[in-house]
Amino acid sequence: MSSKWDDLLPRVLSAIAMLTVGGIAIWLGGLVFTLLLAAVCGLMVWELVRMLQPDTPAIAVQLGALGAGAILLAVYLPPVYALPLLIAPGIVGLSFLKAHKRIYLAYAPALLLACLGAVVLRLDHGVIWMLWLVCVVVVTDVAGYFAGRIIGGPKFWPKVSPKKTWSGTVAGWVGAAIVALLFMRFTGAGFGLLWISMVMSFASQMGDAAESAIKRKTGVKDSSNLIPGHGGLLDRFDGMLGALLLFIIASLLIGFQPGVQ
Repeated sequence: MSSKWDDLLPRVLSAIAMLTVGGIAIWLGGLVFTLLLAAVCGLMVWELVRMLQPDTPAIAVQLGALGAGAILLAVYLPPVYALPLLIAPGIVGLSFLKAHKRIYLAYAPALLLACLGAVVLRLDHGVIWMLWLVCVVVVTDVAGYFAGRIIGGPKFWPKVSPKKTWSGTVAGWVGAAIVALLFMRFTGAGFGLLWISMVMSFASQMGDAAESAIKRKTGVKDSSNLIPGHGGLLDRFDGMLGALLLFIIASLLIGFQPGVQ
């Protein structure tokens, strides 16, 4: 088998394990889902700090714990109190970091806000629409992975993400459109879900690009080695973070509801 497929088996096995755990949590919802999401969020903050300042592991643990705690509190508070709480870990981190402070101040609150978006989507809109967004992001990633390796071609954004191709990017949009058509059939959602799914697909690709830019800036290959074949949680969920961030911003600004399209 060609070397470009060497990471396929560990990626598939890890994906199955993550989908199983995540699927159970999404189905159960409530406190189970919130606790898992807070733990994942805390670990992603930990990874972010490790990338930006690898010589202070204790600080990474402390800020990760602060991020997890912020999510747990924000879930049960009104938005007027929850949003400042999500910004707090970013501000606190500035006093501990010696370099890359702007990156942390921008990315940490965005990460936390996206995680809050996952809770809002699951608890307020139900399993179906949480599943919709997961499918959009996963299909975008899978379609991009195979199209990029089979078709190849010009790079999408070589300075930021050298492996991403235009063929993979467009394949992701097409995959998201197919997901939308399936959900339109079984949920009764209108035609608007088609273009919304493609916009969410693009947001997930931008989430991937943002994390790739941080890794290039800090000179690391993976955010951590927690997940075989995928690197770290940020490596795996960067696309989901991009889509969730767009979802929660649209929800707060215009009252966006995925099923009313």
